[in-house]
Amino acid sequence: MDDHACARLRATPAFQELERTRGRLGWTLTALILVIYFGFVLLVAFAPSLMSTRVIGTVTLGFPLGLGVILSAILLTGVYVLRANSRFDSLTRQIVAGPR
Repeated sequence: MDDHACARLRATPAFQELERTRGRLGWTLTALILVIYFGFVLLVAFAPSLMSTRVIGTVTLGFPLGLGVILSAILLTGVYVLRANSRFDSLTRQIVAGPR
């Protein structure tokens, strides 16, 4: 694809919407997982007594919180995939089809 065709494609409203919404969602989910992950790491570093609190038998609070970090990453990945398979794919098909 030549530079002129790329510039023309990037100027279309559908492409700009795709780029904007995908970027916004990506950065939002990235910030969210970073807050979750670093929140967990900070709890481990600065509140070890809280993390070693027993919740059920020999299971400490750190275990379900660590599991929550992993599950939140899986959940946020699912959110992105659902959004990509619905809205982003329809915008991509619209862009590929071209103006009508």
